[in-house]
Amino acid sequence: MTMIRSLILMMCMTGMSALAFAQSAPPPRIAPSEAKNRVGDIVTVCGKAVDIKVSKYGLAGRGKPVNFDIDQPEPNPVFYFVTFGTSGPEEAIAAYKGKSVCVTGKITVLAGVPYIMADDRSHIKLQPESK
Repeated sequence: MTMIRSLILMMCMTGMSALAFAQSAPPPRIAPSEAKNRVGDIVTVCGKAVDIKVSKYGLAGRGKPVNFDIDQPEPNPVFYFVTFGTSGPEEAIAAYKGKSVCVTGKITVLAGVPYIMADDRSHIKLQPESK
């Protein structure tokens, strides 16, 4: 009986360790132009925040969302992310406009353009500027 218990315990531990390793792997890092091919995936998209749009309407408790076009501005954006300022849209604009960023999340599409909703700002990381 002890042999069977040991075998069951070993199988459970092996399964749990595989699950732990699978959850700790970081999402793949992709270019903004690749986002259209990864809709529904959780990825990290990196590029430069080249243009912004502030929504005319806000969300209760969150304020006005700010869209940041990455690498390619309107009228032909390839990817954007949406976030909120902690004290209004101006704060988010000052934090990211014109800077290199990486944003992690699930890619969704609106009007043919892929985006990530980054309402948790910890999913947005500033990157060192390349010289």
